[in-house]
Amino acid sequence: MVAAKTASAFNPNVKITPIHANIKEPQFDVSWFRRFHLVLNALDNLDARRHVNKMCMAANVPLVESGTAGYLGQVQPILKDRAECFDCVPKPTPKTFPVCTIRSTPSQPIHCIVWAKSYLLPQLFGEDEDGGELDEAEKQGENASEIAALRKEAQAFKAVRTALRSAPSPTASSSSSSSAAKAVFTKVFHSDILNLLSMADMWRSRAPPTPLDFDQIRAGSFASPPAAKPHPQPNGVHAHGNGNVDGKPTGSSATEILLNGAGGPAGATGAGLKDQRALSLQDNLELFVASTERLAARVRAGEETIAFDKDDEDTLDFVTAASNLRSAAYGIPGKSRWEVKEMAGNIIPAIATTNAIIAGLIVLQALHLLRKSYDALRNVHVQFKPSMPLSAIAMCPPNSFCGVCRDTYTEVLCDPARVTLQEVVDGILGAGQDAEQREVSVYEDKRVLSDPDWDDNNGRTLESLNVTRGTFLSIVDEEGEYATVQVAIGVLPPNHPVDAPALVLPEPLPRPPRKERPRPATPSPPTPSAAKKRPAPDDIEEIDAPPAKRGRMGADTASAVPFTPSKKRRLEEDGLIILDSAEEKIEEQDPDVIEID
Repeated sequence: MVAAKTASAFNPNVKITPIHANIKEPQFDVSWFRRFHLVLNALDNLDARRHVNKMCMAANVPLVESGTAGYLGQVQPILKDRAECFDCVPKPTPKTFPVCTIRSTPSQPIHCIVWAKSYLLPQLFGEDEDGGELDEAEKQGENASEIAALRKEAQAFKAVRTALRSAPSPTASSSSSSSAAKAVFTKVFHSDILNLLSMADMWRSRAPPTPLDFDQIRAGSFASPPAAKPHPQPNGVHAHGNGNVDGKPTGSSATEILLNGAGGPAGATGAGLKDQRALSLQDNLELFVASTERLAARVRAGEETIAFDKDDEDTLDFVTAASNLRSAAYGIPGKSRWEVKEMAGNIIPAIATTNAIIAGLIVLQALHLLRKSYDALRNVHVQFKPSMPLSAIAMCPPNSFCGVCRDTYTEVLCDPARVTLQEVVDGILGAGQDAEQREVSVYEDKRVLSDPDWDDNNGRTLESLNVTRGTFLSIVDEEGEYATVQVAIGVLPPNHPVDAPALVLPEPLPRPPRKERPRPATPSPPTPSAAKKRPAPDDIEEIDAPPAKRGRMGADTASAVPFTPSKKRRLEEDGLIILDSAEEKIEEQDPDVIEID
């Protein structure tokens, strides 16, 4: 909406229709994507990027994928059957942390942030666990003392959850209204830490945590561990033990003022740096109480579960305060609200100049696509390389074994409440292979809906299987002979007659091609490079180069050997080297090479 308003000022005669929503909502189905000539991606997470990539493949709409990470960035034009899609090259998975480190022995701020975001918040405001797993473990003869300890901990959390969901009495005083938040604090920052301290062996080689005291922190008399001393307040503001900040009252309201950049004297330098102020231990306590009460009020108002969202002020305040309090207990330096948002939301700071460069490159690639100048398309990288800050690479052909762009896409229009799974599968396969009957399995995302040995769902409606508008049915050939058929589920047109069939099949029906089989390759070492030039000094500092260039578009790729990177790596580990083509020569004088005809 902000982008539309800004861009409209450039040319008021252009009509821009902003849509503020989640791109994965069902109304944004394949038919909706098909309305566009071009899609430009600027998303902030891997899941959404993969979703839009798949939708563009299904709708056969060109896509310009882009992203920035600090000073790095890339632009990738994606054109079905002409260039790699977003999923042709595997993407690294986000970093995770061991549960034992998060739960018991944190040593870095990120450990405390993940604990507050992924453990404490769901325990208090997520789905209620019924304890059935503990009952089953007890029946199986598991360690009775351990089960009893876990059951005791679960009961303690259940009591806290109940207190948060109980409506306060109309006559309750302001001090008693925070009793539930105090109960949460005492449970997780005092009792649980005392329980950990009872396990003496854990602390033989590491500094033990310090249990926090609610009343002492609020009174300003609590002695923090050395590493967790409160940071100096900006603009000369200092916290005092009497609950005042330079004569001004503290508490949740003062913390909110501090977070919003209004703390400190009027006109002071840095007064507008919202969220970037360091919070004292007392500030974090008041923010914890305030955010817990706000979340509890939302639950009492009807929200069944609350999950972390970096743009949700209440959950962000809660994670900021809880993680900083836990850091204080373990002697770990705290983080500002901005830093917590950055780390909990997996955000890499944006550099305005990098974004400007990438935005310009997106437009250049978009112009090539609109003009159908496909030979001019390039994958462009902004990189740490002073001699070549921009790297332009010719587009690579699609990966023959990609599980997204090599599938066959089609769309059916139907009423999911009246159409069964069997009707869709039979309709798609009916004459698609000249009436050849093939054994197939059917999936929806990662859910198995049917396979040759299990057909319980075949007679159920799509709606009962939660397969509705915007989802895909994946029809997979069990023999692996044919490509997977991805069936997009769409809605019937508004003028569809009531007495007409509830399923409209595509015309013509999809005909998935036979899967490509890898051909045996003639092994030999790669031709050594003739270049002897040493790298320039500034080249040595390169830390993130673009992927190696593959075959150019338009070149003869028919002789290229189809193989997956993992298979190539396994062959090389076995001493076999695959050539790019049969015409490639090898060094005959190398005595260690055995050429196999």
